[in-house]
Amino acid sequence: MAVVIQYVVVRKGIEKMTFTSKQEADAYDKLLDSAEALATLLEQAPVNLDEEAREQLGLFLATEKDALMAALKGKATAPKAPKAKKET
Repeated sequence: MAVVIQYVVVRKGIEKMTFTSKQEADAYDKLLDSAEALATLLEQAPVNLDEEAREQLGLFLATEKDALMAALKGKATAPKAPKAKKET
């Protein structure tokens, strides 16, 4: 019998992701913290975004932190190839 240690990231009672290393789980948790802070900031934006759109945009901006920081500093970055959208 094998023993497997897993680290589970839970937000608002919902399991978000499971990792096998604490470092990866902590990094993902920090990413979610950043995404949540960005979504909160987007509530104050002069455009109307529903909650889901704010959360998705916040997560995208948190994921693309390096490109966002470069853009805020006025540095040009090469655009990444667009990811395929999930069909719902």
